[in-house]
Amino acid sequence: MPRPTKYVFVTGGVTSSLGKGILAASLAKLLQLRGYSVTIQKLDPYLNIDPGTLNPYEHGECYVTDDGAETDLDLGHYERFLNVPTSQANNVTTGKIYETVIRKERMGEYGGKTVQVIPHITDEIKRNFTLISEEQHCDVLISEIGGTVGDIESLPYLEALRQFRYDYGEAHCLVIHLTLVPYLKAAGELKTKPTQHSVKSLLQSGIQPDILVCRSEHKLPQDVRTKIARFCNVAVDSVIENINAPSIYDVPFLLAKEQLDMVVMRRLRLNAKNDLDFSYWKNFSTALKNPSDEVTIGLVGKYVELHDAYLSISESLSISGPGNDVKVNIEWIHSEDITQENVKRVLSHLDGILVAPGFGYRGFEGKINAVRYAREQNIPFLGICLGMQAAVIEFGRNVLNLEDCNSTEFKEDAENPVISLMEEQKDVTQLGGTMRLGAYACKLSKGSRLEEIYGATQIEERHRHRYEFNNAFKEAFKEAGMLPTGINPKNKLVETVEIKGHRFFIGTQFHPEYKCTVEKPHPLFGAFVKSAHSYKLEKEKVKA
Repeated sequence: MPRPTKYVFVTGGVTSSLGKGILAASLAKLLQLRGYSVTIQKLDPYLNIDPGTLNPYEHGECYVTDDGAETDLDLGHYERFLNVPTSQANNVTTGKIYETVIRKERMGEYGGKTVQVIPHITDEIKRNFTLISEEQHCDVLISEIGGTVGDIESLPYLEALRQFRYDYGEAHCLVIHLTLVPYLKAAGELKTKPTQHSVKSLLQSGIQPDILVCRSEHKLPQDVRTKIARFCNVAVDSVIENINAPSIYDVPFLLAKEQLDMVVMRRLRLNAKNDLDFSYWKNFSTALKNPSDEVTIGLVGKYVELHDAYLSISESLSISGPGNDVKVNIEWIHSEDITQENVKRVLSHLDGILVAPGFGYRGFEGKINAVRYAREQNIPFLGICLGMQAAVIEFGRNVLNLEDCNSTEFKEDAENPVISLMEEQKDVTQLGGTMRLGAYACKLSKGSRLEEIYGATQIEERHRHRYEFNNAFKEAFKEAGMLPTGINPKNKLVETVEIKGHRFFIGTQFHPEYKCTVEKPHPLFGAFVKSAHSYKLEKEKVKA
């Protein structure tokens, strides 16, 4: 008989952006290394059903799982740390909770009762706590509650947590509260009062935290730890320092040094099955910090002011550095700023150019200019989703000389719609969750660059799009040198394109960044970074 799941809840206080997602992912990694199966759940208190319809400026990137769920970007952290795929059950929003409760009410499942926040909303939240552990059969479930303690949106989750903890008992459920211990320069000391007030706010919801993880720019002296423990009713060894780290991938090491995993296991009455084996991560971290060289990749997008809008791409590039013994520097370039007149000045110094995904026409012509420059100057190029579509349109305009060459997303009556709306999308009117989402098969052409990169002809990658390469133009593109080298075997959708004879020119309709983890770097990003480094070395040789 399987042992009962243990539940860990991570709450946050004082301010947002303290790093609950990285804390949850790091603790999960430690417990995984200790021999336990772990999964992580993100509980978002907003009323959207999912982040699929949110502007990236609002919430960063929308992360997509294998089963086609549009989820919070923290799920990307979970997968990159644990090397385990997540699913729709790993991200719960208030919108989903209310949608389910209202649907049940309409079906008469509440027997005529008055539907209220307590018990109906809180019961549905609690049901989601256990649902994922039953589906994924994990030993430990870590649930990250979004927002901060005191937010009105979070109150139903805290009440559900209070009830759940009472039902399951302290041996099966614990609460970690992440808080801020700021350093006041004028006073020359760390201040514990924000943490005390944050815990007090949590206590007002009926929840006593078991462990306090204190984010700080400075180390916590023993007297500060003792003070926090005394005023917040926790054991001194349960006050955990979470000092700023050079890289998010160092956080598991630092938390292990603080013995967070041991404190959690002791509270949950778990025995360590394994010693911590950080060998792979240590090698990765060492290579990340001590590269022999560096490359500069230009990330061309329309939301570059908020780097989280392209978080999985930037992390995939970073993760691909150590395997090539280089540091990957990202130059964030707004596509609206690239014109035909300035394109050389903006892009000529780069070692590689990545044109990022996106929706809408704003900034698209700048992406076209970037693609053309990369193609004509033989600079390593990777286009993802809309980036691939931009590559197709640019090639159609400037190589095939197709007049009025465009995507029907931008011009419905284009004379040469080389990118068009997918057939199954033509009757879709609802926005949320209706794109082509999730993992789909792709067959790569034998002898193609991509087959060489993947080392296989059958692959599976995740998607998020409505528009596709128009197969009516496939032969013309092929004859001119842009090869459709990846095809979906079921609907014949063109998934990838390459340019014959180019140093590195690849476009993918899918999103490879969603399947790149620390322990399994994505081969496409690795090959792109490798090509960028080779190109840099060639330039230096010519200069010398």
